[in-house]
Amino acid sequence: MAELLTVEEVAQYLRVTTKTIYRLLKKGTIPTSKVGHLWRFDKGTIDSWLKENATPSKVSILVIDDEEPIRALFEDVLMSLGHKVMTAESSARGLALVKAHDFDLVFLDLKMPEIDGAELFGRIKAVKPDQLVTIISAYPDSELMARAIEQGPIGVMKKPFTVADIKTAVDTFMAISKTKE
Repeated sequence: MAELLTVEEVAQYLRVTTKTIYRLLKKGTIPTSKVGHLWRFDKGTIDSWLKENATPSKVSILVIDDEEPIRALFEDVLMSLGHKVMTAESSARGLALVKAHDFDLVFLDLKMPEIDGAELFGRIKAVKPDQLVTIISAYPDSELMARAIEQGPIGVMKKPFTVADIKTAVDTFMAISKTKE
């Protein structure tokens, strides 16, 4: 029997905001069906959609996190998948890299010294409005996260996360990016 997901559940599964799911629904780019007045997503169909739309070639990814073990984990996982990865240990360094390079995706820690992730997200959007960003946080329901979400669509990865979560986040955002083309 098919496993049906709600808008909220598919957003959580894909590690994006519900706002992003509604945007994909409006464009008609995410496979779905309506049951009564409610949207429902077949998990198997969503998995197939991700595989079809994920970019198998190398993508350029920036990881901004003040914790070295987190940066190292992302770097190891993403490089093993064939992606080009750069890391930054501070908000200032991350912003400088965003200005100097074109990244397909940025992973950004929410709790950072000097400039918090919500503020840095706003600065990244000011420089590159279409930059895809996934916020990494142990505090997904915090005021800081609410400030980040107000600034535009983002993906969210809740700490702690697994290697599979990192891969899913990249596949999801690359699939969403591909549907924009």
